[in-house]
Amino acid sequence: MTRPTLPQGTRDFGPETVRKRKYILDTIRRIFELYGYQPLETPAMENLDTLMGKYGEEGDKLIFKILNNGLGDPKNVDKSRKAFENVLTGKNDPNLTERALRYDLTIPFARYVAMNHNQLALPFKRYQIQPVWRADRPQKGRYREFYQCDADVVGSSSLINEVELASIYQTAFQRLRIPVEIKINHRKILAALAEICGGADKLTDITVAIDKLDKIGMEKVRAELIDRGLNDTQVASISTYLSISGSNIDKLATLQNIFAATPSGLSGIRDLESILQQVPFLSLDLTLARGLNYYTGAIFEVKATETSIGSIGGGGRYDDLTGTFGVPGIPGVGISFGVDRIYDVMEEARLFPEDVQTGTKVLFFNLGEAESNAAFQLVQQLRAADIPAEVYHESAKFDKQFKYAERKGIPFAVIIGSTELTTKTAKLKDLRDGRQTELSFEELILTFTHK
Repeated sequence: MTRPTLPQGTRDFGPETVRKRKYILDTIRRIFELYGYQPLETPAMENLDTLMGKYGEEGDKLIFKILNNGLGDPKNVDKSRKAFENVLTGKNDPNLTERALRYDLTIPFARYVAMNHNQLALPFKRYQIQPVWRADRPQKGRYREFYQCDADVVGSSSLINEVELASIYQTAFQRLRIPVEIKINHRKILAALAEICGGADKLTDITVAIDKLDKIGMEKVRAELIDRGLNDTQVASISTYLSISGSNIDKLATLQNIFAATPSGLSGIRDLESILQQVPFLSLDLTLARGLNYYTGAIFEVKATETSIGSIGGGGRYDDLTGTFGVPGIPGVGISFGVDRIYDVMEEARLFPEDVQTGTKVLFFNLGEAESNAAFQLVQQLRAADIPAEVYHESAKFDKQFKYAERKGIPFAVIIGSTELTTKTAKLKDLRDGRQTELSFEELILTFTHK
């Protein structure tokens, strides 16, 4: 029999991992709710034309396409063969695939807004926590199936939204105890850079190359820019821009000089000045590009400062994303938390609270039919008070029941034998330090419900 395996880049999550992930998600969810964001969910798959062309050339290559139903039908063989030939030439063919797994949560959200904008009270603030899929090369911190955790607001151009989203990042990572650097830049500044390097058509080439700076280094970025058709003078201008250093104030002053005659650049600078005045903990990083085509304003990225794991969050403003779905004029801005990478950071740094693994709080030993019946009645009282409790499933030796409690990390055991059944008492054992006390049934219930 063939040994079962998982698709590469996917994972099973056991109880220990699920509880830790739940701790992360619940922490972030509470903060979203504090800021007035509402929950939303969208389907795992979208129509292919909803997704294609929204993520830049690099992102489009990573979209997981779904084969059409009925490809095994003999009537469809010729169409399928021709469709495969088209795909091999780099084209999409509706006879082969019309749907795809979602690449992120932002484009499906934009599609939702476009379909429902007449019913929404704008500005509409939503958060969404669901899995996404990317046909990427699996490696540490990078998976083909992973969860995203997003917050977006649409229907407002106010920079207070950027300020609040930056504050959400700061609050979340403080509560998770992860030291981070929250970076900011502006797409209008990058657009101004493209303008002085030959025109707006250079923007994608420049941002895609700059976005790889951390991974491949400056020399390879220069080489890629040359390969993308920029000349030596233009590459030198980009190199000068990327070498700007100093404090946030110093960088803004230098940008004022570089883009003094470029309106888009000055507009981006004004936005950054306004945001940084209210949330000065942000770090202005002019190398930050975020190579997604839909960003139009401020862009964010979060990096953990005490680990080699890369970005654990990012986002930005996209003032006409719904316009791609025929509903122009609805501005938006949002951020995303990289839940899987956050988990890896917290696991590596041992940041999870000790009690995060606690599921069942108390195990009642099973010492016979009458004893287990009494134990079950007490367990039901604890459950009614929202105290997780269980009775061991069968009468067994103490050693076996203790080992069960140990494997599940259950902190307390209750022992009701024939003597205790007669006196309506129970022995409560703290399995963490070995201390044992004898309590009446009423005292036992009060001990847990008053904790």
